[in-house]
Amino acid sequence: MEKTRQTPSARRILGMVVGVIIIGLGIALFKQSHLGNDSISALNMRLAELLGISLGAMNIGINVLFFVVEFWFGRKYIGLGTFVNGLGMGYIVTAFYDPIAAAFGPAEALGLPVQLLWMAVAVPVTALGVSLYQTADLGVAPYDYLSLGLRDHTPFPYFGCRVFTDALCALLCWLLGGLVGLGTLLCAFCLGPFIQFFDGRFSRKVLQYQPDKE
Repeated sequence: MEKTRQTPSARRILGMVVGVIIIGLGIALFKQSHLGNDSISALNMRLAELLGISLGAMNIGINVLFFVVEFWFGRKYIGLGTFVNGLGMGYIVTAFYDPIAAAFGPAEALGLPVQLLWMAVAVPVTALGVSLYQTADLGVAPYDYLSLGLRDHTPFPYFGCRVFTDALCALLCWLLGGLVGLGTLLCAFCLGPFIQFFDGRFSRKVLQYQPDKE
C-alpha cells in the first residue's frame, strides 16, 4: 500500500533547500580539487564545456530529459525537492566554485596534498547536504530516480542499479574527454557511511522527521 503523503513542514522544506545548497558547495569543492566529481556532475561539466554553455543550463537540460522518465514511471518520487535540485543545482555549484577558484587558484598547481585536502573537505560537506536533502523526503532529483526506477522495475537491488547508472555516466564522461578520478570513486563508494552518520546524528534530529522505509 502506498503511504499517505504528509503535508511538509516549514522545517523540512528549509532543510531540503539548505541540503541542496550544501550539496552544491560539496560539488564545487570536489571540482576545486581537480580529482574528479560525482559521475553525473562530471558528465554535465564536460558537456557544458563541449557545448559552450553554463553548467546551470546544462544541468537543467539533462534533468528535463531525466524528468520525463521520472514523470512517466515514478511519479510517486516527484516533489518540491525534485525541482529545487533539478533546476538549481548547476547554478549553485557555479555560485560557489567561481569565488573559490578565484580566491585559491587551481589546486592542481599546488600539488596532490592540497588536492587531497580539498577532497577531504568535500566528502563530509557533500554527505551532510545529501543527508538533509534525503531526510526531508520531499522528492527525488531526476537523475537519482533512474537507479530507483531500475530497482522498482528490474530484479536488481538498488546498490547495483546505482553503481550501473554512476558507472555509465562516468564512462560517458571519460569517453568525452572529461575528468574521472579519485573523487568520482569516493562519491560512488564512500559517501554512504558519511550520509548514514549524518542521518542519525544530525538530520533526523534537526528536521524532527524520519522518512518511511519502503
